[in-house]
Amino acid sequence: MASARVLVHVRRAGAGRAAAFGQSVTGAFCPPHADEAPRPPFCPAKLGGDTPGGRGGQPGVAAAVAVLLEATCGHVLLTRRAATLRHFPNVWVPPGGHLEPGEELVAAGLRELAEETGLRLEPGTFSWRLLGLWESLFPPSLSWGPPRCHHIVTYLGLRSAEPRQQLQARLCPSPCEVSAVAWLEPRVLEAIAATEDGTEGPGPGSEPEPGLGSGSGPGSFPGELPATVGITELSAGGLRSSRIPTGILLRRAPARGPDLERVSTGTKFALGRRRGGWAGGGGDQLQGG
Repeated sequence: MASARVLVHVRRAGAGRAAAFGQSVTGAFCPPHADEAPRPPFCPAKLGGDTPGGRGGQPGVAAAVAVLLEATCGHVLLTRRAATLRHFPNVWVPPGGHLEPGEELVAAGLRELAEETGLRLEPGTFSWRLLGLWESLFPPSLSWGPPRCHHIVTYLGLRSAEPRQQLQARLCPSPCEVSAVAWLEPRVLEAIAATEDGTEGPGPGSEPEPGLGSGSGPGSFPGELPATVGITELSAGGLRSSRIPTGILLRRAPARGPDLERVSTGTKFALGRRRGGWAGGGGDQLQGG
């Protein structure tokens, strides 16, 4: 049975109301031309105006949380969403999902992490920090049809005190939600964050050549990258090790046509925030007992 969902409300000049489905939440506080929330230019919420669509009697904008789990070596866990899911199938994202009524953000993130990957983090074994908020609509482009779901996602960074090998040994992904998991190294994470959706660069479906280009501008990435990255896939016989081209993770979201296996736009945003956030060491919150 589906649990009740927490909906987003906006308050301005003392008056509060539920956020409108399909409409920019940040845009409630400014005219459309001044809405500077980080989104690709093809995002329906960025375009303004009416975006018809419905949620089967569940109007409003849902609150969600996603967690970037970092092992002691600096590798971060991403999951590939199952092909059978209605929203963003085959897209790489951090573990996450809806908030339940009365649930705090960190508790919701830990619950979703456990439900999707089988990993349970004990109090005192990790620190956390807020990375940012992301407005997510699906489909992400009006060329794919009107929006069918709308979320405000809170991205949290969780830094575990355990090495990647120990965390990997406890993985037990849910086949209903996850088709693969990957621990990505820092240089690959930096390259993913630099490959911004909606910017100029290789066309839909193209895969940037690892090792070509450097710098910090849109579409560029630093240093030499491995040609492939290791992943753990779910199969009928259990978990198996595999490899995919690194270029798959560097794909940009297509503004039209069918979607591709790629890293979600919101995940790229969160990885960019994580890159600047952990380095200073400030703002981390230790999860105590």
